[in-house]
Amino acid sequence: MLPSEGRPFTIPADPDHMGRRADLVVAEKISDCSRSIAADLIRAGKIKICGAVKKPGYRLKAEDEIKGFIPAPTPLNLQPEPIDFKILHEDSDLIVLDKPAGLVVHPAAGHTSGTLVNALLYHCDDLAGIGGKERPGIVHRLDKDTSGLIMAAKNDAAHQHLSEQFKSRSIEKRYLALVYGEMAAQSGEISFPIGRDPNDRKRMWIDTPSGKPAWSRWKVREQYEGASLLEVLLMTGRTHQIRVHLCAVGHPIIGDPLYNRNRPGGRFSKTISDRLKGITRQMLHAWKLRFLHPATGAPLSCVSPPPPDMETLLRLLKREARH
Repeated sequence: MLPSEGRPFTIPADPDHMGRRADLVVAEKISDCSRSIAADLIRAGKIKICGAVKKPGYRLKAEDEIKGFIPAPTPLNLQPEPIDFKILHEDSDLIVLDKPAGLVVHPAAGHTSGTLVNALLYHCDDLAGIGGKERPGIVHRLDKDTSGLIMAAKNDAAHQHLSEQFKSRSIEKRYLALVYGEMAAQSGEISFPIGRDPNDRKRMWIDTPSGKPAWSRWKVREQYEGASLLEVLLMTGRTHQIRVHLCAVGHPIIGDPLYNRNRPGGRFSKTISDRLKGITRQMLHAWKLRFLHPATGAPLSCVSPPPPDMETLLRLLKREARH
């Protein structure tokens, strides 16, 4: 076998494998191979059972030997770029960083440079490959103009583990949102389903035909004249969820160009009114992430303070509230 083909392996016959799915056994025995990758390699004939090509769901017999190889990850067709970001945690399995507002996370058509992925490709020299490609495995999203914490896996095993934590909702994601208006209560829940707005494809909205369940919990951190700072816990992860939910209950996020078109009236001083005119992005910040490390199982918690534009506005609101 040529070195360029990847890393060969053999899983000997074992009576304990009897009746179990081939893809599951491969994923368990090969530390950096997820079940989905194992299934793809079995289908492609790069992993065989007793020399024969089988289906990923093939139930193993006691005498079945599994042989194959994990292909070397193919380079991603993107250029690494030296884009600055603050790192809160990094090891051989994952990285947690503080994304600045204005930075797009994923490359897309017509937007293949200047993204977080380009930045991570430059920074990380120990990517083992995700999904057969040499790339960071970003397991959740942040909108371009939302600042704060985001994590990426460096290998398939970490990516699978973190993805499962997101699916089971065991990862704690807390945000800070500065909204128009004063809240009628100190805490609450919002559970409107969210789907694509049929009248505006750029927007999401509640109770649409394509709506999926969405659930957010909030509590007041600070109350000002005409504004509130909320701490929001995401229980689901729908597109624009916090922005849509808060707008739907009459408290759009300050600066949100998409969802605060009909902002509630508020009495602000000239200083704050002038400052608000200069706000060009939603005052939403991914403040806290708490999860289990994919390799050790140890709990990890990361916190990011609000960025300068949000902190300046909060400081002005606090000063006005004292007068």
